[in-house]
Amino acid sequence: MKPLAQMADDVLRTPDGRSKTAISREYAAAWKAARDAGEAPEIGTASPPDMPARPAQPELLDPRDVPRRKPGTPEGRIAILHAVAHIELNAVDLHWDIIARFSDTPMPIGYYDDWVKAADEESKHFNLMCDCLEANGSHYGALPAHAGMWRAAEDTANDLMGRLAVVPMVLEARGLDVTPGMIKIFQQAKDKQAVEALDVIYAEEVHHVSYGSKWFHFLCGRDNLDPTPVFHNLVRKYFHTTLKPPFNEEKRAEAGIPPDFYWPLAEQSSG
Repeated sequence: MKPLAQMADDVLRTPDGRSKTAISREYAAAWKAARDAGEAPEIGTASPPDMPARPAQPELLDPRDVPRRKPGTPEGRIAILHAVAHIELNAVDLHWDIIARFSDTPMPIGYYDDWVKAADEESKHFNLMCDCLEANGSHYGALPAHAGMWRAAEDTANDLMGRLAVVPMVLEARGLDVTPGMIKIFQQAKDKQAVEALDVIYAEEVHHVSYGSKWFHFLCGRDNLDPTPVFHNLVRKYFHTTLKPPFNEEKRAEAGIPPDFYWPLAEQSSG
């Protein structure tokens, strides 16, 4: 088996979404099999690309230029599925990137277990969304998408604590806030396949947020830092807008993110 950081680099350099997620799932299965057998495979090191390889489509636009569609229409629902597919594909790369880019930082093997599992689940989520798009007569790449998704990775390329704070604990936690509303839209449209897929995503994203919180607190503890002000400082440094309520406080708490982490970052926007 290749060192884990090299596997991560391979995924990041694969452009096609279905191919990227197939390699991701294959490598995750190999890692899990080795760990289940009691092995501690080599982590190794990698020099991952600044930007992951991407398919020719979708066209990537500035967030302000992505067309808005009414969610109550078939076109609007396809746009939601496409946006979620795009988020999930970026998440696959983000979870492998946190392995490859920070492989020189000594971490317990459980850190790698968590992010490999998260990358595997995000790969599954991307394919679920692609299946839903195809069932609705569309496909990933048919619509333009948000070019800002990788910005958090670029901004935190040299700061593991910043990466943990902004990606799982802010961006993925936002998914916990908005997914219940998306599920309702597809329930009203009687799209059972999309509802079931989003239910899976909603349940599993809680774990991904919790991995961020767990390893953020681990690093704070290792350096004898108070996690709350450190989190506030990192989010203010790397996240370029304020946090927008309403927050899914129950699911955020389940993921290990208490209200005093995010409410102060929201309140400053209204001052």
